Parts: sequence; structure tokens; C-alpha cells
Amino acid sequence: MYKSFSMELAGRTLTVDVGRVAAQANGAAFMHYGDTTVLSTATASDKPRDGIDFFPLSVEFEEKMYAVGKIPGGFNKREGKASENAVLTARVIDRPMRPLFPKDYRNDVTLNNLVLSVDPECSPEYTAMLGSAIATCISDIPFDGPCATTQIGMIDGEFIVNPTAAQRKVSDMALTVASTREKVIMIEAGAKEVPEDVMIQAIFKAHEVNQDIIKFIDTIVAECGKEKHSYESCAVPEELFAAIREIVPQEEMEAAVFTDEKQKREENIKAITERLEEAFAENEEWLAVLGEAVYQYQKKTVRKMILKDHKRPDGRGITEIRPLAAEIDIVPRVHGSGMFTRGQTQILNVCTLAPLSEAQKLDGLDENETSKRYMHHYNFPSYSVGETKPSRGPGRREIGHGALAEKALIPVLPSEEEFPYAIRTVSETMESNGSTSQASICASTLSLMAAGVPIKAPVAGISCGLVTGDTDDDYIVLTDIQGLEDFFGDMDFKVGGTHKGITSIQMDIKIHGLTRPIIEEAIAKTREARLYILDEIMKPVIAEPRKEVGEFAPKIEQITIDPQKIGDVVGKQGKVINKIIDQTGVKIDISDDGSVSVCGTDKAMIDKAVAIIKSIVTDIEPGQILTGTVVRIMNFGAFVELAPNKDGMIHISKLSDKRVAKVEDVVNIGDEVTVKVIEVDKMGRINLSMKPGDLEQEAHKE
Repeated sequence: MYKSFSMELAGRTLTVDVGRVAAQANGAAFMHYGDTTVLSTATASDKPRDGIDFFPLSVEFEEKMYAVGKIPGGFNKREGKASENAVLTARVIDRPMRPLFPKDYRNDVTLNNLVLSVDPECSPEYTAMLGSAIATCISDIPFDGPCATTQIGMIDGEFIVNPTAAQRKVSDMALTVASTREKVIMIEAGAKEVPEDVMIQAIFKAHEVNQDIIKFIDTIVAECGKEKHSYESCAVPEELFAAIREIVPQEEMEAAVFTDEKQKREENIKAITERLEEAFAENEEWLAVLGEAVYQYQKKTVRKMILKDHKRPDGRGITEIRPLAAEIDIVPRVHGSGMFTRGQTQILNVCTLAPLSEAQKLDGLDENETSKRYMHHYNFPSYSVGETKPSRGPGRREIGHGALAEKALIPVLPSEEEFPYAIRTVSETMESNGSTSQASICASTLSLMAAGVPIKAPVAGISCGLVTGDTDDDYIVLTDIQGLEDFFGDMDFKVGGTHKGITSIQMDIKIHGLTRPIIEEAIAKTREARLYILDEIMKPVIAEPRKEVGEFAPKIEQITIDPQKIGDVVGKQGKVINKIIDQTGVKIDISDDGSVSVCGTDKAMIDKAVAIIKSIVTDIEPGQILTGTVVRIMNFGAFVELAPNKDGMIHISKLSDKRVAKVEDVVNIGDEVTVKVIEVDKMGRINLSMKPGDLEQEAHKE
């Protein structure tokens, strides 16, 4: 039966229709926020997927171009693979919801969000976040919800709840916070160097709003919620754990994982697993879940060592950072390069500069964002973790890590007016053992400064982890987590920023939320570590951006011309501009407002091209001294090209102070000559003089 529910949320009406569409899904919420419409559905398979040791959750965010009144580009005229924005939205929906499903649940679950219409005042991404939570809560899929999400902006120091598209453009903060009834479960933020205390206030402002949304969801579930279905548990039998402990005592497992070398630890665990496989060779049921059992045994061991004994697997102190190193200029001929190493995590970043015309063009639902000038890409090859598999291009994780580093660096980039370049940085993962995304931020900063990009301040990133006990007060926050502590811990809290403040946050957790003391401690510890990296590791290598771009980077000269004269520069069918390009080897971009960018690697040729353009758009007046090329000779004089499509004539009597019998006695075709403009007649014809007396007279006036 169709039911509709509404609430006022940040000055706009949120309406949820249940039972109106998609009735065969386990749960469906037809969401309306303003005029933004999203269908969110949750579906689950009847049985668990065989042979897996993880929860198979898939989240989709489908952008339909009809939602903004557009027909897709391209030959097929239909939507293709998911855009980067769609991938990032799916990830931000996944992260708060995944921990709320049962840990032993192995049924396939898909959360699908179909964007049907877009109101610029109401974010479709945000609407989908709420829709996925509501669809899952009212479904029969086991889920420990509800959870709710709120976005926070900040304009002139004031927090804005769920900002509109116009507000987002001028906001100093783009914060997304998901909460359960008691705790914060996910944080995603981009910010313009916002101080830590302000960020904490914003996080808990969002948490307050989330409580109102959760009450709203409760009313929907009370009327429309289905009874949760039973499922086949994939938990490891306790008898297997007991048998494993008899063969591999706790002390032996501690010794196996207590090493700072990832490869050594993996060898130790492999040897233990092989012993257990031999011991349980006759028990097929136990062999099927042995891998998960060994994983759980490692996890319990590591968590006990950290929480009770305050010992980390690699022997570090709780707040100690792994050995750090920074380098620049390790790759020749590229425009900029930097490498950042933290323990067994190593990122090589390469920066490339190009004209603004090389900016990435965006074709999505956000009509305010049509291009992207700064692009950060992240690659994670299999050799970085000692594995072998073919490269299939970037997956969702790679896209997410690249976007996070990009978000951290955008606030410090110079404006287009200050630095008229498109910028691409690529992070190549050389080695990985935890928090490569934050190492990418550090390596990108090094690379940008080495390339001569005048960033406002260096940015560094660091990650904190968490191990919790049985109560909210029983926990330890770990600075600079490595891979093992991420796998077996409860949190990956990544913070990027400058000395001044935070530029990015991404928080992933595996438990049902964080208390305020944990969040405050994590933010404080990341700040302390970030400042250490900036001051002690990065600054000695390169303290500030280089004053000039490198030898092999393009140089760009910008001028502004009268928009009415753009046609003169371009010429009929592009003949004028193409001739300038052929003569100088530069690249020329002209905007509708008259902004002209001249790009090339040879400064002399750039200057020549700029001079030609200026000569085209500058009106020729009597008295000017100009340089031109002789292009035609007649009996009565010579014609000189002063600029493309601008010729003047030197009468034979004006070639010299002396009598000239033949024009060729003084000039020939191709000669470059300096002339004075004597007259521009009513027909626009230009009369010139080469007489030394005329030239000297003008020079004397100046």
C-alpha cells in the first residue's frame, strides 16, 4: 500500500513515498527533496554466496542525463560507465552502511540509486544517501539501522545545513557526516584550511541534525518496515577456534605477527596456515572456513596486543610514525616529481603542466561544474604489494584515493589568473603497507612545488587508527596505521592539511560509530603528526615552490584583447591564427571574453607570437614606428606586412633620403624593415616611410 511521509529539512521539504514504485525490491524509497527525485532500492539474494569471506555489498549511483534535460554525448547517445562523481557517491553511501550489516552475513546485497530529476537547490547525492538508508531500514534485509546523513557548509564563519549549489560554490567547507542514534559513523570533508576546533563543531552540528532525520526514519519504519529475514550464518565455529589454539598457542601467533616487515609476517602466517591445513585435512567443513578462522585469530591477537599490552606489531609506540623520507627531481625531463616514503608505503608523484584548454571537460548532472583544471590520479599496481595480476585500469578504490588527494590539495592551488595552467599529478604506488592516499598528498605537494606551481602552503596527510574494547571508554587511538592495523582495527581516520588547518578528512570505520572524545583525539593526533611531517621531513627537501616552471614545462603568456577583434586574430577559416602557430610553434587559446593564452617551450617564440597578436589588435596610427616584412614590390614602391592582413606602402620617394632609381636597390621581398607611419587615409590605406630623417625625428620626439 502506497504511503507518503514528509519532513522539513534545512528549509526544504523531504518526502518519502513507500509502495509507490519498485514493489518487488526488498525495500524501495521514492525520494523527493525539493524537485530532486531519486529512487533508492535495496535488494538481497536468498542465499549466501559460496566461497567468500566478506560481505558482498554493491552500491550504485546512476546518473541519468534526462534528469537535467540533456541528451548524452557520444555516438550511442546513452549513458556509459559510471562517472567519477557517481563512483565517489557510491563509496560515500557504502562506508557508513557497511558496518551496520551483520558481520557473518554473506548474501549479496545491492543498493541502487536512480537519479530521475535534479533541483540545483537539493543535492541528488545527498538525497541518495538518505534514500539508501531508508530503503534498507524498511526492507527485510538484516540491518542495524537507522543511520542518517547531513552535509554542512560554512560561509562567513556560519554553518549551513545541506547547502544549495550556489552556497557550495562559495563555502569554505564541504562536510558530510553520517550518524547512528548515538555515534558518528562516517566523515568526509574538503575544506579551505579550516581549524580543527571549527571542524569538530561542524561535525557535531551535523550529528545533531542527523538525530532529527533518524526520528523521521523511525516513523517510516514503524508503519512500513518489514520483518527482518533470517539468514544462514557464516561465522567460524567456536570449536574450530579452540582446536586452532591447541595447535598454535597465543604466544606463537603473537611472535608471528610481531614484525615490521610485511613479507616476513605473511610468511609466518602462511607457515601456520599450512600446519593447520595438515591437521584438519580430514575435516572439509573446517577447511572451508580455515582462512577466515586464521584471519580472526590474527585479528584478536593484534587487538589484544595493542589494547591490553600497548604493543604494536612493528614495535612502534602508540603515537610513533614509521621512518619517513622525502625526495624531489628523481625523474628527469618531467615537469615536476616527488617521492614520499613512510615505512613500507612509498608514492612517486609526477606533475604535468599544460594550457588551460587541456582541463578535463565534465559531462554530468552538476551544471555548475563543466570542467576540472586540477586532476589527481592514483594508481595501485599489484607489484606494490608483492602480488602478480594484470592491470585492468583504475577501480573504485583507485578513483576514491585519487579524489581524496585531489580534494586535499585544491584549497592551496593558485588561481587561474595567478597561474594559467591545467595541472595533473599522478601518484604511482611503488610500495604499499597502509595509508597510500595520505602519502599521495605529501608526494603531490613535493611534486607541485618542484614543478614551480605557486601553491599557497604545503599540505601533508596522515592516518590514525583505533582499537576498541568492550566499553566506550576502552580504546586506543594509533598514529600512522600500517596495513595490518587497518585490517584488524576499527578505524581509518585520514586527515590532510596545512599548518593553518584541515583541507580533507575521510573516516572509515568497522564498528557502530565513534564518540566525541575519540574523534577529538584522532583529529588532535593527526595535526601533531602532520606538522611534524611538514616541518621535519618535507621542508628540508623543498621549503617553497620554485620561482619558475622547469625547462621542459610549457611557458604561458597571457594577454587580453578586445573581444570584438578576436575574429581578426583568428582570420577567415583560421588562416591568421594558424599562420602564427606555424611561424612560432606555440599553442594559442582564445576565450570569448578576449583572454588569450600563448603556450610554448621557447620563450622567444612565445614573445614573437604575442607581438604578432598585439600588432593585429592594435590600431595603426600616424607617427608609430613599426617593424614589418616586405611582401610585394612595385615600380612605385614596396608593400610591407605590418601584421597579418595589415599592409602599408612605402613610396619609392620615402625609401631613402637620397634619390632612389629602383626599389630593389633599397629593399627586396622578405626583408625585415623598420618604418614610420606617415598617414592612414580615409580608405584605411597606410602610407609608410623608411627615410632615416623621419625615423630619427620620431625617435627624437620620444
